[in-house]
Amino acid sequence: MSHVTPQNPPLAAALILLATVFIAGTTLLAKSLGTDTLGPPLHALQISQGRFVFAFIGISIAVMARRQQIRAPHWGLHIGRSSFGWGGVTLMFASVAFIPLADATAISFLNPVIGMLLAIPFLGEKVGPWRWLAAAIALAGAMILLRPTPESFQPAAVLALGAAVAMGAELIFIKKLAGREPPLQVLWVNNLIGMVIASCAALAVWQMPTPAQWGALAALGGLMACAQACFINGMARADASFVAPFAYGTLVFAAIYDAVIFGVLPDWITLLGAGIILSGAALLAWRESVNGKRPSVTARRPAP
Repeated sequence: MSHVTPQNPPLAAALILLATVFIAGTTLLAKSLGTDTLGPPLHALQISQGRFVFAFIGISIAVMARRQQIRAPHWGLHIGRSSFGWGGVTLMFASVAFIPLADATAISFLNPVIGMLLAIPFLGEKVGPWRWLAAAIALAGAMILLRPTPESFQPAAVLALGAAVAMGAELIFIKKLAGREPPLQVLWVNNLIGMVIASCAALAVWQMPTPAQWGALAALGGLMACAQACFINGMARADASFVAPFAYGTLVFAAIYDAVIFGVLPDWITLLGAGIILSGAALLAWRESVNGKRPSVTARRPAP
């Protein structure tokens, strides 16, 4: 007998916003770990490993508490999703060590657009003029944030762009997994595979963290597990087209954290580029709402 979650749009919006608080917190911790704030900087591969290890521990506790049985996961789809998810998370964590959180977060919001473009060849989806317009607007905003002039270009911004591409590809696998398995099982398998991939990749660069860095790594994984739980529960309580725009709160909280903790205030280029990207993403979500269907690539803010 299937379980239908009662619809509650206000609660759904609150859960998505809370998830963005947690997600922005993970980028803050990643920035602290990737710089000398808490000790000798850790490599992005090691930070990514900590994210998956501690998130897996938290989700495993939830699986045992709810007595969730893991039944016949589609390993091929899970491996594809986890591989791109790990790549996106690692590139994102690498970028925030060098550029403002707001810039990296804004560029990462290209992932719905990338997912939309990849859905054409891999899922056979048709893209109309409104979607192409939304994609063009968002890409224009990304170009502004990349600051492509010789004097102001930030190479680390390309890492954030790579994160957006990887997370966009991950959306294709999420779409294929949708409805196949229970959400908690999907989370558990995803973090298990991600932990294995991240641990193998981190072997060559692993170093003993300081006590403060251990705490930050544990908090990073815990926040990500909480963000995933909030996001899944929020998505279950309202239409994706309604909750998708609330995911953009991550940018707001990332900018606040950067200003309060690191004293980095967004400049006019950041505000302009981020505003244009969000306009394109909002147009994409609005168009899906008008069409009266669940969006395939605007429903999710990647969970690194």
